[in-house]
Amino acid sequence: MNARLVIWLLAGSVFVMILNETIMSVALPVLIVQLQVSTGTAQWLTSGFLLTMAVVIPITGFLLRRFPARAVYLTAMSLFSIGTLLAALAPGFGVLLAARVVQASGTAVMTPLLMTTILTLVPAERRGQTMGTLTIVTAVAPAVGPTLSGVVLSTLGWRWLFWVVLPIALVALAVGAIWLRLRDERTDPVRLDVLSVPLSAVAFAGLVLGLSLIGERAHGAGNGIPPWVPLVLGAVSMVAFVARQLHLQRRGRALLDLRPFSDRRFTVSLVLIMVGFMSMFGMIILLPLYIQNVQERSAFVAGLMLLPGGLLMGVLGPIIGRAYDRYGARYLVVSGAVLLSAALWTMSTLDAESSIWEVVLLYTAVTTALSAMFTPLMTDSLATLPADLYSHGSAILATIQQVAGAAGTALFVTVVTLSSVTGGTPDVPGVQTAFRVAAAISVVVVLASFLTSPKPRVDRGDAGL
Repeated sequence: MNARLVIWLLAGSVFVMILNETIMSVALPVLIVQLQVSTGTAQWLTSGFLLTMAVVIPITGFLLRRFPARAVYLTAMSLFSIGTLLAALAPGFGVLLAARVVQASGTAVMTPLLMTTILTLVPAERRGQTMGTLTIVTAVAPAVGPTLSGVVLSTLGWRWLFWVVLPIALVALAVGAIWLRLRDERTDPVRLDVLSVPLSAVAFAGLVLGLSLIGERAHGAGNGIPPWVPLVLGAVSMVAFVARQLHLQRRGRALLDLRPFSDRRFTVSLVLIMVGFMSMFGMIILLPLYIQNVQERSAFVAGLMLLPGGLLMGVLGPIIGRAYDRYGARYLVVSGAVLLSAALWTMSTLDAESSIWEVVLLYTAVTTALSAMFTPLMTDSLATLPADLYSHGSAILATIQQVAGAAGTALFVTVVTLSSVTGGTPDVPGVQTAFRVAAAISVVVVLASFLTSPKPRVDRGDAGL
């Protein structure tokens, strides 16, 4: 199969999975009522999905070394399709959450597989353009997701959110089964370290669970274990996980090789990506809550208001990718960080009387800023690695993205809950405080953006189409 077709097949699969990931944002207020759960509980349909990905993704570095890409792809798409079917048939919240976990188990593998394939098949001087072109896929899906969700919820009901996605997933699975073949593919019979897997799961689960329990307790739910218990357990497990990987990588057996962190360029880019994803998923959660609960508009309107920003992000992707190939990351990332901070500070003034066009314009500014940051940062961080660390670098990058997304979701729901004067239901004071927190975090992004490298890195691995 032609290398370009391989990349676009993987990109199309990622599109379906991101679409599925983002349709929940607008659906949460509807599900809260129909499934009779609290805001903090319902947000686990998003946080639980992201958390599962964060738990599974560290294993993908091992999977991509141990098994052929075709086998990894077919397993991932099968899991995603099964989870989608279960979600469509779910009789209640518990089964729906379990189905989202199955979906996430397949989704987790796809992004590292795509990134590693690009690094392997695309020459260094064209990676920025390729990453930017793929932004059309990865940005349009989050834009279409909330809008599609609003249309479906207004006409068909929440189960159809999954019935719409399922046929597309099955087509991608069938195409991959028939045509996906990579020539000269190498595998390494490395052994899986069984101790690293539970350490990773407990570490990431504990940290995000602790944040979510804070939000649950703020509005009267979650009276079981105190939040500090999973937070401490997660932190201790994270220390043990890191120590285990440092020990294993000396023998080439690490579940997740941490050597990419020794490169300053990789680490700086990773920190900025982490904070950027916290902001992005915070917006995906906050804006639908603000539009539906504060401005009292429908789910369809909420989804429609998010559409222009996401579409613009996709349009800008190839342009920014080409700019990175020519000028490097620093100018793009600094400009994006400044625009992001300005937009978030302005968002902190939104209230019940704010114009709908003001909200659309500000969200468009946020997505433009993130587009200017993400393509250069992702390309720059992975371009710094030697070829034998591509799979681990991609897994680290994808893990950080999902942990940041889960933490951002939990953080902003917690802030809204604690700051709302209505006892947990999102209101003007709660939403404004959450936007202020996001804006304060963006100041750190602006300062850190000046640490990015001014020029593209020369390739250290072998790549070619």
